Amino acid sequence: MLTRKTRIQLIAFFLIAIVSVSYAAYRFTDVGKLIGADGYTARLQLASSGGIFSNAEVTYRGVNVGRVGELRLTANGMEADLNIEPDMPKIPADLQAVVANRSAVGEQYVDLRPKRDSGPYLENGSVIDERRAKTPVGTDQVISDLNSLASSVPIDSLRTVVDESYEAFRGTGPDLQVLMDNARDFTRSARANLPQTVQLLNTGGTVLDTQNAEASNIKSFSRDLRLLAGQLKNSDGDLRKLISTTPQVSRQVSGLLRESGSGLSVVLANLLTTSKILATRNDGLEMSFIVYPMAGVAANSLIDEEGKAHLGFALNLLDPPTCVKGYEGTQRRLGSDTRPVPPNYQAHCGEPKGSPINVRGSQNVPYGSVPTSPTPAQIQANEDRPTEAQAEQRGAPGTAGSGGVTLTSMGQLLGLPN
Repeated sequence: MLTRKTRIQLIAFFLIAIVSVSYAAYRFTDVGKLIGADGYTARLQLASSGGIFSNAEVTYRGVNVGRVGELRLTANGMEADLNIEPDMPKIPADLQAVVANRSAVGEQYVDLRPKRDSGPYLENGSVIDERRAKTPVGTDQVISDLNSLASSVPIDSLRTVVDESYEAFRGTGPDLQVLMDNARDFTRSARANLPQTVQLLNTGGTVLDTQNAEASNIKSFSRDLRLLAGQLKNSDGDLRKLISTTPQVSRQVSGLLRESGSGLSVVLANLLTTSKILATRNDGLEMSFIVYPMAGVAANSLIDEEGKAHLGFALNLLDPPTCVKGYEGTQRRLGSDTRPVPPNYQAHCGEPKGSPINVRGSQNVPYGSVPTSPTPAQIQANEDRPTEAQAEQRGAPGTAGSGGVTLTSMGQLLGLPN
């Protein structure tokens, strides 16, 4: 006869068995549909099964949300029902369905990977077409590829590689240990400086953007370098000759510097003064360099094929007038008067700045020092100076419009004594 304790244990065991079987039937079979606790079914279209099977798990964000239902063949592959359990979160319809392997031995499952969090969502009858499905490479394909790879390796060459690898690493245990230790220290240092490394990677984008912006200049620079290298290759003989003669030339220059002594430094110092003087007259020097070659070319065109010269002269008087303002204190005298007269140190060209009158001397030395360019206002204010200067010179002997000097003989004209 059963005791009270035994009967209680049997009843408890019976209740636990009923609950366990009911849960297993509800969880792993379609019993839930019979009692109305049904979710919804979506259809997954696949080009190949990828090893999926009925009752395999369906996961969403790593959480089991259902089971794979019936598998059906179609004209383009196969179709699988995805039975989503009730009370599960809404799954966005814009997703990718991946048939993945849970372990190395297989056990495939369907992982739903949404591309966004908003709707529309999967519902009963939704279709996930094969363009949004991904299956793993079949085991038969992997084995076939591994067999082809193994067959393509030459046995003799592989044996040589193994033998040479043995010779290369034989006796290098301590060195490899040091290498591994240094790699471990490097990894530890990299982990300790992770924020700086991340910042370096982030700011490295700025450098890369700059390089991308300067891509055309870099290409041009590379092209120019290629042209330079080609020219150096073509000039190989001349460069070799230059290199061979450079030591001799350097010895001669060294001898020149040694023999010149301090005199050369004095000459260079004086040339510095000359360069400063020329620096303020760049415009005039530039015009000289432009006009003089043209004059030389024009000289060659004066003589024709018959040896005859063709010359043309243009008489130019007082255009522009010469400068006389500032020379009023100088006494005029005849050419025959050769008596010593003290020079007039105050004589200079007193024309205002911007005057078009021809100013003699190095810009009124000793009064002018460094020449300066007149302003537009000064040029405009003195544009009538040639007319005014000619009016000022009227009446002076030898100038246009003056009364002149009464001469009665050639001797008076030449300034000869009576």
